[in-house]
Amino acid sequence: MAIVNTTPDSFHEKSRIQSITDLDAFARNCLEKNVRMVDIGAHSTRPGYETVSAAQQIVRLAPYLERIHGHFPELFVSIDTSLPEVAEYALKNGADIINDVEGGRNQPQIHQVCANFNAPYILVHSRGFSDNLHESTEYENVTTDVLFELSAQIRKIKEAGVKDIILDLGFGFSKSLDENFELLNNLSMFHLLGFPILCGFSRKSMIYKKLHQTSEDSLNGTSILNTLALMKNANILRVHDIDKASEIIDLLKIP
Repeated sequence: MAIVNTTPDSFHEKSRIQSITDLDAFARNCLEKNVRMVDIGAHSTRPGYETVSAAQQIVRLAPYLERIHGHFPELFVSIDTSLPEVAEYALKNGADIINDVEGGRNQPQIHQVCANFNAPYILVHSRGFSDNLHESTEYENVTTDVLFELSAQIRKIKEAGVKDIILDLGFGFSKSLDENFELLNNLSMFHLLGFPILCGFSRKSMIYKKLHQTSEDSLNGTSILNTLALMKNANILRVHDIDKASEIIDLLKIP
């Protein structure tokens, strides 16, 4: 899953798409590298990000969604949003998947929207609200707590009628540095829930803080964690650097 940021404040500047020309070049590279999905974000979820209204998200993502849907039909389009209004607009206009960093905890109507369109839903584990998702919270045991909290949300999502769910453990959201790595070490346990697992480490603070770097220096660390995740049977990698992620997949001979 390749990251497409339509925001002016995304933490990784090189992932920001500024024009349709940029998008076309990006999409062609995706197809050359056998990328299956692109994830369009119209609001940043970096630490300290500002909330963006549904109307503004739609204004930002609309031209890029239309372009990919119309000119690059081989790519599945995921929309990174927690707002039901944005999800409904996107699914009406060619999007395939909704990627919700809040997991529908605060706006569960988004589950019904996905059910209405028979759209897959990416359930991201987090706690809190949009203004404090990155703050660490207390866990008795981070692995079992996240496992149980995802399980509880899965039940609600299925009750709403969503058939296809993808799990994201929420690396970097509501967890300490050590807790992120504990979750990664125990990634295989989450296959017990019976759904595909998406991992999004790309250039996140769990890498550059651990290595005392910046996000710009964290490509090697990202590649290492992506490799480890695939060896623990992760199904999807959400990445900024598709060339390097494709090399990992080729070397591990993962179809």
